Amino acid sequence: MFYSIESIRGGVPLFGASVLMLFALAACGAGNPDSETSEYVSSRNDSGMTGTVEIDGSSTVYPISEAVAEEFNKLYPNVRVNVGVSGTGGGFKRFTVGETDISDASRPMKNPGETSKADENGIKYAELRLGTDGISIMVNLKNTFLDCLTTKELKKIWEPGSTIDNWSQVRAGFPDQKMRLYGPDTDSGTFDYFTEEIMGEIQLSRPDYTASADDNVLIQGIGGDKGSLGYFGYAYYRESKDKLKLVAVDNGSGCVFPSLTTISSGEYSPLSRPLFIYVNLDSLDRPEVKALVDFYMEEGAELTDEVGYVAAGSEVYQSNMDMLNK
Repeated sequence: MFYSIESIRGGVPLFGASVLMLFALAACGAGNPDSETSEYVSSRNDSGMTGTVEIDGSSTVYPISEAVAEEFNKLYPNVRVNVGVSGTGGGFKRFTVGETDISDASRPMKNPGETSKADENGIKYAELRLGTDGISIMVNLKNTFLDCLTTKELKKIWEPGSTIDNWSQVRAGFPDQKMRLYGPDTDSGTFDYFTEEIMGEIQLSRPDYTASADDNVLIQGIGGDKGSLGYFGYAYYRESKDKLKLVAVDNGSGCVFPSLTTISSGEYSPLSRPLFIYVNLDSLDRPEVKALVDFYMEEGAELTDEVGYVAAGSEVYQSNMDMLNK
């Protein structure tokens, strides 16, 4: 069974029958988590708590979960929180068979493939929105001729069957310089979102590029290759400004660089996308998992901003908490 807080586009709430019933039950007392009258109860009352929490999934969401885990362990040093990076798709493969408690995701779970797998295995889950990322286009610092690419040029470069391997093939006036491409692998939610928005179809891409689930590998590749072009999440660019050059994107309305402002406003289009965690609801019966999810909802917005993304609004986190109050 799936509980969803909001849709992928536009922040419009998706309320199914289950969620409406849930909210009706919670309406009597759910409120601000800082209020004395709130039903939302933090689990910060057992520093001797033990156990293990398994998290896996998106490399984009990884910095948020890693930051949450580090701060959580200051309060609960005896709880082990394992945070893996197998990509959004790889994380869902584990989550939908019950191997993990939380799945980091930079796209919603796919229907029917992933959702049906969860149903088959009796996995009940909640989708919790964390914030927004802007997939960022990067080149080497020594690239002096490129400041902006159009979405049509990005499609021309990355589409299946493309033979572009020199910058002179992209636009008149670009130099005769070898081009090499870098990007996330096919299990990545970043790959899925980029291909859907730029190609018009998910998973549609040329295969002849350096692919990795580890964004740090992509940073090293782009940073060490003068003719490089690649893409990954904005937070990783912010950590590597001294190694990479950011490229603006023009979707027909002018060149726009990703920034905390343009990502939040939606001006950086079409490559702004939502970030989630998926929580196995049965795992919440274990006190260490509940304590971590409580902590995530209390501190997640601040930590999402700190690692370089744009946190969802307080009303989104409140809705997350109302859902978990069931």
